[in-house]
Amino acid sequence: EIHTNEKEVTEKEVTLHLLPGEQLLCEASTVLKYVQEDSCQHGVYGRLVCTDFKIAFLGDDESALDNDETQFKNKVVGENDITLHCVDQIYGVFDEKKKTLFGQLKKYPEKLIIHCKDLRVFQFCLRYTKEEEVKRIVSGIIHHTQAPKLLKRLFLFSYATAAQNNTVTDPKNHTIMFDTLKDWCWELERTKGNMKYKAVSVNEGYKVCERLPAYFVVPTPLPEENVQRFQGHGIPIWCWSCHNGSALLKMSALPKEQDDGILQIQKSFLDGVYKTIHRPPYEIVKTEDLSSNFLSLQEIQTAYSKFKQLFLIDNSTEFWDTDIKWFSLLESSSWLDIIRRCLKKAIEITECMEAQNMNVLLLEENASDLCCLISSLVQMMMDPHCRTRIGFQSLIQKEWVMGGHCFLDRCNHLRQNDKEEHQRQLSLPLTQSKSSPKRGFFREETDHLIKNLLGKRISKLINSSDELQDNFREFYDSWHGKPTDYHGLLLPHIEGPEIKVWAQRYLRWIPEAQILGGGRVATMSKLLEMMEEVQSLQEKIDERHHSQQAPQAEAPCLLRNSARLSSLFPFALLQRHSSKPVLPTSGWKALGDEDDLAKREDEFVDLGDV
Repeated sequence: EIHTNEKEVTEKEVTLHLLPGEQLLCEASTVLKYVQEDSCQHGVYGRLVCTDFKIAFLGDDESALDNDETQFKNKVVGENDITLHCVDQIYGVFDEKKKTLFGQLKKYPEKLIIHCKDLRVFQFCLRYTKEEEVKRIVSGIIHHTQAPKLLKRLFLFSYATAAQNNTVTDPKNHTIMFDTLKDWCWELERTKGNMKYKAVSVNEGYKVCERLPAYFVVPTPLPEENVQRFQGHGIPIWCWSCHNGSALLKMSALPKEQDDGILQIQKSFLDGVYKTIHRPPYEIVKTEDLSSNFLSLQEIQTAYSKFKQLFLIDNSTEFWDTDIKWFSLLESSSWLDIIRRCLKKAIEITECMEAQNMNVLLLEENASDLCCLISSLVQMMMDPHCRTRIGFQSLIQKEWVMGGHCFLDRCNHLRQNDKEEHQRQLSLPLTQSKSSPKRGFFREETDHLIKNLLGKRISKLINSSDELQDNFREFYDSWHGKPTDYHGLLLPHIEGPEIKVWAQRYLRWIPEAQILGGGRVATMSKLLEMMEEVQSLQEKIDERHHSQQAPQAEAPCLLRNSARLSSLFPFALLQRHSSKPVLPTSGWKALGDEDDLAKREDEFVDLGDV
């Protein structure tokens, strides 16, 4: 049977698609990729390859998939591709025992399990693969995903050299890269922020600071030489402008000093800078200190490490073992509470800008972590352009890439194990951090920056905490009490029960979590398809002036190709083998024979939310 399958693989061998500059490093044939299903040994035979960009499995059914689902096909990586940077942990199975793989191996596993950072789990059987090929592929994967790397050895440099440079001129129809002064001027004009802010090139060539982009935007009254004084620290950098003239800004904190003389110089510098954005009664600024009275990066890392363990499932048995304690495990991770707090903070800032016409200044140590997150959320809520595909891509480029987020460190691309932020133990907290006190849904945070850096006289200009709290609640309730305008301001619900697991994101790789036939999202997609076809047919009928013979067309079936759809459509198109949908035991038993599963609210997660 094995020899027959091997022959079939050879006959149907799939071509490996390489990006410009990508090189094949090692490969192994007759590898069985398992399906995660009740310990059954079902799967697909094929080749397992490793390049300097990805790990790829080339199965004998890939050609059929290529012809079927081109509408949602990723042009860079396929469903069975794992970029090297996406690998979280690698395990080997030796005599039914699972062990973490690292370094040089004395014995090679009969089964390879790869946990990915995007929560996918791949299982490969190497029992029928030649011994030499097993050694090469396992050693190659371990080395290229875990060994420390030099910056210039990252694949992006090879790709940049080999790929063609396609220069785009029209910013309206393409992603803005924000790597030229012209891009920033275009964004200023789009948001009507060019009346109060200016794009500067003082950091061109990164001669002032490597942390800041080469070009960025500052208040018009701010002298450019001020940027150089503290290497970009203490400078309000523009993020976005609202239609009413208020603006969202961010600032990296000045270095902490003990000397009284230096502290006085810093205070005088900040006071002068502050006056460029706080000129009452015409302009008032509210400062949000994200470093001292908001979430810490340690809290976020610890919570997500616990949260993701609920989704890194090797088999069905593991999945159902967590069933009875799912909600307690989910709550104990604190991840959903962190999501709620981030959304709440973004809504608070939105209220200040939209309702009170105030500038908001985000303060963080380097303005490159939480500033990126909160600023992006605010713009998503307030700017409909940021909710388009091109607008969203431009937003990520502006706030995260050009905003200086430390992707290299946070994602550990260089695998530098000697530094705390690069440690590989992602499933465990780095240190035991003191848990933050539970916060109410609508509790205002104290504004420490104004008190500590700018003195009490400035704080008098800011509304009291109670007044801000009342304003926020009134703003929040008022918006949700009106019909939604999807081309205007959008505010999410932040009450505890409304914050749910994003099923299409976190469960899309788990077969047990997929409802056959598609669920509500797939059903809605098919309804829209049918409506479009009906409209098209109506137009054809009108064109023929109501002739007796209307064009014959097949009426589309609501669940056409339902065997290939799941409840996680369009993020996970393929229906995988599954014996039962995901519901906690209590929910499963509560479903009667007469109930229609598609019409019920799922107790576990809302599979209909996108």
